[in-house]
Amino acid sequence: MIVIRLDRMMADRKISLNDLSDQVGVSVVNLSNLKTGKVKAIRFSTLEKICEVLDCQPGDILEYEKG
Repeated sequence: MIVIRLDRMMADRKISLNDLSDQVGVSVVNLSNLKTGKVKAIRFSTLEKICEVLDCQPGDILEYEKG
């Protein structure tokens, strides 16, 4: 199972959902759904932009857990 740790990275970087949305160019609703794990897929271009804004690696946001 893939667990999304976007909330942790946002807290570490002290960035709000609204600010991240503005900088990434993705709606607050879509980022909120991603943050809460309600999505089944993410575009690499979106992941790349999130990593650029948060100055992190994809592995900092996505984590594999045996389910």
